[in-house]
Amino acid sequence: MNINNVTVIIKFLSQTDPCLGEIIRSVGDFSIKIRKDPFSALIESIMYQQLAGSAARVIYSRFIKYYNNNNNSRPFLPEQVLSTPNSVLRSSIGLSNKKIEYIKDLSAKVMQRKLDVSTLHKLSDEEIIAQLIQVKGIGRWTAEMFLIFCLGRLDVLPVTDLGIRKAMQKIYSLSELPKPTEMLSITQPWKPYRTVARWYLWKSLSKFDPIG
Repeated sequence: MNINNVTVIIKFLSQTDPCLGEIIRSVGDFSIKIRKDPFSALIESIMYQQLAGSAARVIYSRFIKYYNNNNNSRPFLPEQVLSTPNSVLRSSIGLSNKKIEYIKDLSAKVMQRKLDVSTLHKLSDEEIIAQLIQVKGIGRWTAEMFLIFCLGRLDVLPVTDLGIRKAMQKIYSLSELPKPTEMLSITQPWKPYRTVARWYLWKSLSKFDPIG
């Protein structure tokens, strides 16, 4: 994601959709942290699934600290994850059996080159999603988070994200949570910058109607 273009993007979104523009002005400056290592970004995404952010941060912090790869560009390597006993990942890290299964399946696929994380950035959004959902525990939503927070793709709209649906219901005074087709219709004018709009929707909900 080219942060240098954010001012232009925000101006475009504000002019295109006055309701969204009001949210943008209320929330303030855009800020997003891009994860540089695809493998660790995917591990982190799996760990955050169905957990409150605070609990997930604690578990992920323990995970990184356990490997403590001070001299490596990656905080942990696929072979390290695979060789770690499940009992350690449960008792020392706090991972569930399912999440242990998921991160080990991911690690195995990366090691075996069934998933080449180093070349994913060369593919289209849908091609990346198609590859990632072959990993146990990675569905479309997790793949979309990877597109946003690791690859910095600018036009990602997770239509199953409950937070985004709640924000849209509130902003547009909808009688019920919008369905995917309605969300796509409302957000069509935001293209090709729906990632930035999504960030503002999520922040608006947490700011004015705190969740989790």
